[in-house]
Amino acid sequence: MNNIISYITEFGDRSLEEMPFNEVDSLVLCQLAYLDFSEYVGGIEERNTPVPVTDIGNDGDWEKILKGYWYRSDNKKLFLGFISSERFKDTRLNYYVNITSEDEDLQFSAVTFILPDKSVYIAYRGTDATLVGWKEDLKLAYSEPVRAQELSVDYLDRVSSYFTGQFRIGGHSKGGNLAVYAAMFGRSDCRKRITDIYDHDGPGFRPEIVKEGHYASIKNKIHKYIPRSSIVGILLETGSDYHVVECWSVGTFQHNTYRWKSKNGAFVYSKMTDKQLMNNEAINEWILSLSTTEVDVFIDMAYELLTANKAKNVFDLAGDPFGNAYSAFSRYREMDQKSKDMVVTIGKRLKEIMDRKTREKYTEWTIALKEEIRSWQEDALSLMNKAITKKKR
Repeated sequence: MNNIISYITEFGDRSLEEMPFNEVDSLVLCQLAYLDFSEYVGGIEERNTPVPVTDIGNDGDWEKILKGYWYRSDNKKLFLGFISSERFKDTRLNYYVNITSEDEDLQFSAVTFILPDKSVYIAYRGTDATLVGWKEDLKLAYSEPVRAQELSVDYLDRVSSYFTGQFRIGGHSKGGNLAVYAAMFGRSDCRKRITDIYDHDGPGFRPEIVKEGHYASIKNKIHKYIPRSSIVGILLETGSDYHVVECWSVGTFQHNTYRWKSKNGAFVYSKMTDKQLMNNEAINEWILSLSTTEVDVFIDMAYELLTANKAKNVFDLAGDPFGNAYSAFSRYREMDQKSKDMVVTIGKRLKEIMDRKTREKYTEWTIALKEEIRSWQEDALSLMNKAITKKKR
């Protein structure tokens, strides 16, 4: 399977001077940002000495960096390939931050890579296994910034002050959203030094945030990639300035970066079907139609149901699916009728929008088909007239 692991195997002997940094390199770094470097890499309070990635690999107990996140086997293969490749083995890490707070509905993590060619890449972590992290993701539908977005700006401004010159930033999933947000709202001098912003299947932004931020000044620096059946990256994404990547999986499983296809040192590109585009339009219209109160109730209710059996992360949910389902159902029955009615109303609104979009698309297809048939008829009539005229002569 040609993915980021096989990419390192195939191109790991090529230096960054021989083969310049590309989008697959970015995805490799963003996936590594999910690992736990807390016992090896210093924070952002002050300038720290970067830690060679090979020092982590040479530690007898380095596998502890794999804890707390899924895809452990693939992460191990990726990390081992990374530290043994000529392309990346001289990479150094610095300024690792990892914060999770249920009280603030917060999950934020970032790390800075100093690559062998001395270039700098700031990587924001996407959603981890914690349920509070997923709750914060849902709150991206707000017009007000979430706490992780605010911290992404602080991280960018502070870390970029510790070195000079240009640099790249990026992230996967929520990390892609944080990278773009930080660039929009970071200091002007910092923003100008950013050469590239890599957004790997990260959700977009409400129009109010785009208007408020310095989006126009960074728009041409953004490289957004979404899998063919994207669910996360297409949220609040109203434009078409993104590349669609072919994947080995279907549906939500395509969010897994190890399923993204690459070939000859680049992603394998694809395109979305008309039905997918229609569904994306409907979901985004639905999200933007929700009031702050509705978003609040919907998110809080979903989180309360998921944690009814004291689950803290997705592993807890998977470990006792029936027990968690029973606890969620029991908790739902105890909720006040006003909250239940609001959730039902929100669900009906989505169905209404989906039905309208389907009717509109059907009408559009019908008109296009009639036009195509009319064109064929005109062509056929023209050819017939030419044949008759030729026969008369």
